[in-house]
Amino acid sequence: MRSVKPGRGPSLQGAIGSIFAVVFGIFWMVSAAKMGAPTPFVLMGLVFVVIAGSNVIVSLMNATGENRFSLYDITEEGEEADPLEEVLNKKEKTTEPKEEEERPTETAFCPYCGAKAEKDYAFCRSCGKKL
Repeated sequence: MRSVKPGRGPSLQGAIGSIFAVVFGIFWMVSAAKMGAPTPFVLMGLVFVVIAGSNVIVSLMNATGENRFSLYDITEEGEEADPLEEVLNKKEKTTEPKEEEERPTETAFCPYCGAKAEKDYAFCRSCGKKL
């Protein structure tokens, strides 16, 4: 499985923007309470602060941490099943591709190393991985 991770610069920028959002949310709550606004308006500021605060934490962890959260996980068929796909299409769980699908055609290439895959081979002649 491969992962696409956010950069440290954009993560730090997101953390700084979220800190400003927390400050704005606190300002909103204090201002709304002083003006005598109804309770839902004050509580909206609290929800805003909680969401922005959680974004500060995640963004700082991505900006400074050793292991960052991934934006996307790129998986190949058989590595990790997609439960939603199975429910929507009512497919059975399969971990191995079908025999006729795993044989490359004459013009196919190895997805791992890019070498030309010959049609009579089940494994790449260059890197040795299963085609």
